[in-house]
Amino acid sequence: MSNTIALQLKGISKSFGSIRANRNVDLELFHGEILAMLGENGSGKTTLMNMIAGIYYPDEGQIFVDGEEAVIRSPKDAFGYKIGMIHQHFKLVDLFSATENIVLGIEDGEPYRLADAEKRVREITEKYGFEMDPRKKIYNMSVSEKQTVEILKVLYRNADILILDEPTAVLTPQETQKLFAVLRRMRADGKSIIIITHKLHEVMAISDRVAVMRRGEHIATVETAETNETELTEMMVGKKISLNIDRDEPQGSIDRLEIRHVCCVSAEGVRLLDDINFTARAGEILGIAGIAGSGQRELLEAIAGLQQLESGEILYRNPKTEETEELRDKTPQQIRDLGVRLSFVPEDRLGMGLVGNMDIIDNMMLRSYRHGRSLFLDRKKPHELADQIIASLEVVTPSAQTPVRRLSGGNVQKVLVGREIASSPTVLMAAYPVRGLDINSSYMIYRLLNEQKRNGVAVIYVGEDLDVLLELCDRILVICGGKVSGLLDARTATKEQVGLMMTKVGGGD
Repeated sequence: MSNTIALQLKGISKSFGSIRANRNVDLELFHGEILAMLGENGSGKTTLMNMIAGIYYPDEGQIFVDGEEAVIRSPKDAFGYKIGMIHQHFKLVDLFSATENIVLGIEDGEPYRLADAEKRVREITEKYGFEMDPRKKIYNMSVSEKQTVEILKVLYRNADILILDEPTAVLTPQETQKLFAVLRRMRADGKSIIIITHKLHEVMAISDRVAVMRRGEHIATVETAETNETELTEMMVGKKISLNIDRDEPQGSIDRLEIRHVCCVSAEGVRLLDDINFTARAGEILGIAGIAGSGQRELLEAIAGLQQLESGEILYRNPKTEETEELRDKTPQQIRDLGVRLSFVPEDRLGMGLVGNMDIIDNMMLRSYRHGRSLFLDRKKPHELADQIIASLEVVTPSAQTPVRRLSGGNVQKVLVGREIASSPTVLMAAYPVRGLDINSSYMIYRLLNEQKRNGVAVIYVGEDLDVLLELCDRILVICGGKVSGLLDARTATKEQVGLMMTKVGGGD
């Protein structure tokens, strides 16, 4: 890291109506350094980065690049200053090759020659150690390959300042290590990199300095070598919190849900699930690990009655009658009435069970509307539940009457997860419940899941962070390409072992 400043922000402020997203932020990024950005949901990290990338324009303040004031009103302006942002959700054309995606939109006045473009892409990949076939189609790529294309798009445009938003969210540990090796080579080449991440262990592993945001303000920038995870968390939250996940031994576990030889095929004939077998036990957290698109979603939706099966059985042991019932023959509502709840948090959080234009109270009532016996619905209990969730999960909202669409993504997530947990399930399926949540909110969710476990609920947890899976769960089912590649004891398994099984290398008992 040099002592010359590549990027400098002075007094940057940004508001959206009455909401103050950033307030008088000063920040410096040096040549040849990796700066991590930390902060809770709604702390203003992404808004600040979007102003550097030209997506938003600041209300107040100045941006300087290499000592000269920069006016950045669009992503095109940002590229003019050699600034590029790699977003968490990729913007690629599936039918195009890597090279075609990389050069898409470039207007340099030069004639377009695919062979020349491929040659330059190969030069960049060799320089920084990427693994990429420039001719490979996007639809044939893994998640990490698609991310590589996004990074190459920025480097192809000669960016010297790169901003990466949650780059490891859907990567295996092995893929994360490869990415970090590339980032270190880019740093050695003089590139300046800002990485937004919620994973503190990655912050400690990759960054030179850490900038901490809280409630729209820049609290401090510290040297990574001179801090630790606890100190960073306290700076983010403004108070001391525990970063330990208390995992109790399962008590009196009985088989609650048994999946036998489940197979599922898409409308296009693609096999989504192939001979899936496992058992979920009451009073236990069963983790499901797998790279994105391995069948996690289809598996949970099949259990909830939302996905049609080609073959197989889903057997549920009813705790009230002690009888075994076949869920495959039941409607989603009948399955819910038995106590099997699906709390699925996809990228589109408002697409699974919440209505954006309705307020928090009405979203609490969604499950009970069909039981209404008059034109006048009882709002007292849903109001109490909404207030309880807002208080216990620290949902940032003006009131329980606020439309859900006006909440941040993380707060929408808290409302969804809180409502499902409050329904007293016997089986709770939580898919990506902490996706995009800050560290404080994430540990609240982990504690809630552990409470459900202690209450005798069979919890099925699908997560992206292998460290959390190993610390939170009792057993881990690893799936790859719609097949089970192993079942592990989470207390003895290693992150590397799970990561290898996620890519079909290795196995488990």
